[in-house]
Amino acid sequence: MELWLTRAGSHGEYEQKFLDEGRIFLTWDGLNQDLSTLESREFLLDLLENNYPNEKLKRLQNHSSQIWPFAKTMQVGDWVVLPSKKQPVIYVGEITSEYRHDKNAEDPFYHSRKVKWFGQEIPRSNFGQDLLYSFGAFMTICRVRRNNALERLKSMSKSGWQPENVKSAVQHSGQINGTDINDVSNDDSFEFNLVDLAKQQVVNLIEQKFKGHDLTRLVAAVLKAKGYSIWQSPEGADGGADILASNGMMGFGDQSICVEVKSGSGTVDRPTVDKLLGAMSKFNAEQGLFVSWGGFKQNVQKDMASSFFRLRLWSQDDFLDELFAVYDKLDDELKAQLPLKRVWSVVLADD
Repeated sequence: MELWLTRAGSHGEYEQKFLDEGRIFLTWDGLNQDLSTLESREFLLDLLENNYPNEKLKRLQNHSSQIWPFAKTMQVGDWVVLPSKKQPVIYVGEITSEYRHDKNAEDPFYHSRKVKWFGQEIPRSNFGQDLLYSFGAFMTICRVRRNNALERLKSMSKSGWQPENVKSAVQHSGQINGTDINDVSNDDSFEFNLVDLAKQQVVNLIEQKFKGHDLTRLVAAVLKAKGYSIWQSPEGADGGADILASNGMMGFGDQSICVEVKSGSGTVDRPTVDKLLGAMSKFNAEQGLFVSWGGFKQNVQKDMASSFFRLRLWSQDDFLDELFAVYDKLDDELKAQLPLKRVWSVVLADD
């Protein structure tokens, strides 16, 4: 029994399809050959060279090292983890079918395996940092064995996906508070996404320094840096709005926004978002902004399409993008609490 990492597109564009259909797919464009007939990795590499004649050999070798396990190595009963690109959550499933090829499927969904997603919307913060390092590997498909990851996920599953405690992490991996990311002897992949790792460090710091109502203070600071005049509710019952914002001088302007902030790790559902729509009427606000650190339930983004011109939803990644964009405009006190530095790095051709 193995644990596999899989991704649903470089930007999570196929994530909903994976979850709705209960499948994982190979998402290589134009790869419509039946991979079950291949006798060796050499035959697969030849196929890839014919399919993608303009690609470099090193890149094709990298692709073959991911495609081959999907078609030939994965087994029924293996577990897979799918880190969401849209929400700060992770999905865990069990492979329930052999490899399947469908030549009539829509490109790029020719290759699939059925999966039972039994771990739904598990907050990333519930997993040990060393596991998150493994889940941050660059590859679209790879085996995860570092720090006894599978046994630790089994233990979490038995506890209802409660946050992994230190005792459990030490028992299963012998590590506390992280791991050496250069220790890759048990994994198929040794390349880690440095952008994701750096972002996770920022997430950890915000969770330490801006707990509860303090996250509202940080959101208010971001809006103020974007040019809004803001009113922030005191800690406690907020009457339906954590922040009121306007784009005009002294709070008088054409755009009026009612803002709700949820700092917990759980995903927000549709009824909770609907409460903000009610608060917008109460405060005579034309627009609403819902900031959920833990993200939103799967159906919320789709269901709220009818309110597109009135309501915006910021999950963790959305908020971080806004924070990074205005960080230089934040006051010195906030910067001292959240010290960040922009770093430039060379992007390799194969990234």
